[in-house]
Amino acid sequence: MKLVVVESPAKAKTIEKYLGPGHRVLASYGHVRDLPAKDGSVDPDQGFAMEWEPYADKTKQLKAIADEAKGADTLILATDPDREGEAISWHVQEVLRKRKALPGDVQRVTFNAITKPAVLEAMAHPRALDEDLIDAYRARRALDYLVGFTLSPVLWRKLPGAKSAGRVQSVALRLVVDREREIELFRAQEYWSVIAAMEHDGVPFSARLVRWKGGKIDRLTIGNAGDAEAAKADVEAGRFSVASVETKPFTRNPPPPFTTSTLQQEAARKLGFSASHTMRVAQDLYEQGAITYMRTDGVQMDGSAISAARKAVADRYDAGYVPDQPRQYTTKAKNAQEAHEAIRPTDFGRDRVGAGDHARLYELVWKRALASQMASARLERTTVELTDGTGQHALRATGQVVLFPGYLALYEEGRDDAPGTGSGKSAEGAEDEDTRRLPRMHEGDAPAKRGVAAEQHFTQPPPRYSEASLVKKMEELGIGRPSTYAATLQTLKDRDYVVLEKNRFIPQESGRLLTSFLERFFERYVSYDFTAGLEEELDDVSGGRAQWQAVLEAFWRDFKPKTAEVMEQKPSDITAALDEFLAPYLFPDKGDGSDPRACPACGTGKLALRGGKFGAFVACSNYPDCKFTRRFGQPGGEGQEADAGPTELGVDPTSGETITRRSGRFGPYIQAGEGKEAKRASIPKDIGELDLDWAVRLLSLPREVGLHPETGKPITASIGRYGPYLAHDGKYARLQSTAEVFETGMNAAVAKLADAANGGARARGATREPIQQFADSPVTGKPVKVMEGRFGPYVTDGETNATLPKGTDPAALTIEQALVLLEERAAKGPAKGKKKPARKAAAKPKAAAKTTKAKKA
Repeated sequence: MKLVVVESPAKAKTIEKYLGPGHRVLASYGHVRDLPAKDGSVDPDQGFAMEWEPYADKTKQLKAIADEAKGADTLILATDPDREGEAISWHVQEVLRKRKALPGDVQRVTFNAITKPAVLEAMAHPRALDEDLIDAYRARRALDYLVGFTLSPVLWRKLPGAKSAGRVQSVALRLVVDREREIELFRAQEYWSVIAAMEHDGVPFSARLVRWKGGKIDRLTIGNAGDAEAAKADVEAGRFSVASVETKPFTRNPPPPFTTSTLQQEAARKLGFSASHTMRVAQDLYEQGAITYMRTDGVQMDGSAISAARKAVADRYDAGYVPDQPRQYTTKAKNAQEAHEAIRPTDFGRDRVGAGDHARLYELVWKRALASQMASARLERTTVELTDGTGQHALRATGQVVLFPGYLALYEEGRDDAPGTGSGKSAEGAEDEDTRRLPRMHEGDAPAKRGVAAEQHFTQPPPRYSEASLVKKMEELGIGRPSTYAATLQTLKDRDYVVLEKNRFIPQESGRLLTSFLERFFERYVSYDFTAGLEEELDDVSGGRAQWQAVLEAFWRDFKPKTAEVMEQKPSDITAALDEFLAPYLFPDKGDGSDPRACPACGTGKLALRGGKFGAFVACSNYPDCKFTRRFGQPGGEGQEADAGPTELGVDPTSGETITRRSGRFGPYIQAGEGKEAKRASIPKDIGELDLDWAVRLLSLPREVGLHPETGKPITASIGRYGPYLAHDGKYARLQSTAEVFETGMNAAVAKLADAANGGARARGATREPIQQFADSPVTGKPVKVMEGRFGPYVTDGETNATLPKGTDPAALTIEQALVLLEERAAKGPAKGKKKPARKAAAKPKAAAKTTKAKKA
């Protein structure tokens, strides 16, 4: 019997079906062991010996593999065809060797696709384990361990708030922080463009001013409104005719099939997928046998796949879309052993697989791979230059014509934002100029001028990184390897070093401070060149060109003394060094000759960086007399006064305590009194302007709504970490706004709690018929209705709910009575923020009553 070990159970079932009797296929469920998370797992003094430990959750699976191995003649290790796959096979072999269950015959097979022909072909050509790939894995794992377990304790003791640092993640974080610094240093420049609306043979087009008063017009040449108006007037006064028509044919070749990196980039651009989500979906498609292996640096395709792609193109289009010769792409990967076949479909005849995200990603892979074997697109770019009678002023119009679409008929690669100083508006205009159609014109033609416009622009800062552009930049610099990018970016998000807003990475205070610390004390290890050079050395290990312990020794020889040196420094010395390092950011020159470190609150103290329990902040040297503080992430300049200590709002009429508004680590808050026992409350964003009345209300929370009619236990309304909510007997219901905390009555509160307990079923239920419906309310303009609530009838105008007095017949209620009840109920609520919250609150009881009524029926 032959025992075959793969990673996933889905893969195991499929392969066992392909191999038939005499084979037993088991899954390892990924890696089976790792370095224990403790000191000493890697011993640099003993040749970087490693202590491996099986994962606790893999005990059962390892026992099953060992039991089968004892009765097997041959062990076939069929894990993924990359470094990690080779490592898993090696780990399985070593575990079986320790348990004395290793068969005498051990074979390693790899296949790039889970199809029957690919699997059977691989089984027919086994090989031994690749020791170079295993050494490269050990070197990377040891490096990551040594950096993490040596550097992280330094961070915990010297940099409050820092969680961890990593060999690749810290450099990726630096990229995000460096881009943010570029944006902050950017100063917008004004410039103008002059555009003439023209028409020829009934076809409108636009032409841009490119020469004025005999001088060439660059983007920033016209820098003010006066010059722009003068240039506009000259264009309006001139009679322009065609001076030259230049037509240039050109071709565009299709991009190669996907690698891991380009798949992550394109899925982010076109599908909005994160790198980690892309890899999860691709893994599923691979295990289903739909695509080839998705961790690869290679762009080449198998000869049979190229033939299948060319046939699929001919079947889908015609012979004109198939190039005369098959397209051959060569990999840029420096390590040929890891440059496997590109990501492609296993069957080009299938243009759709699965549903949802799986179908969308498969279609992307299928189109890209098919397009890579299609004919080039043939295009023609036309440039028309028009001059006035003096020859001093010139306009230019450009257009592009697709003569033959070629691969563009199926696929066009997405684009990232290009860093630079170009205006977004002008960039779009340039793209439009290239793609718009122009009328046919000849030298001497005089198109009609329909109007002239002078448009103001401002240069734009470089855009923040998206997942696609960050992955692209890391690959360009040689930082990490594509197979690790998804995990690296996810770690940055999990550590809260960055946040994603509108699909752009923004560094958080902790991430910015960590980067500054590493740049100041470990500059070499977060430099782009050093990190890329280390990757090349690791590639040399996997290619058999370097010895793994020698690479580790060279790194450790410098890194260990550096960490020891920093560990010996006092935290105050660290803070002082960071204060000096960050001075241009924290205390920028104001341009008026004043001291940028002068305290804006007391005027005599000096601002400096300080370290606290929750991280770094800026404080005045006159503390405690001056309590001015500023968050680390709030640079100097405008707006400093906003954090100049507590602001007094007034006196609490009940307790007599002074209520102050303050700024803290988690944002603005209010406080009554002083000391540890002082009551505090965060300031919600939806209350508008904060005054004493609102402050008293917020400090009075939680508010008791009343006793639940069924349990007799209190229902309270308050504001928690995740927003406003109701609580009763250990159960909770979310409220929509802060105002609802003070407005929600018993009827609505009970309904909301019941709805939350039922998983929101009422909210999803259909709207029921009202008991009565009157004309539109003169206040809200919505119909006034009498509805049946769970604990009695109520009247609503769509924004305010009012419970009917006991004994009132809801069917006999008049519109006049209803309006009086609504007016009285509305008058009880807070004057500020009333309408919007009340409108939201009204919807819940309506849906709740519907469900109750259905239950009774």
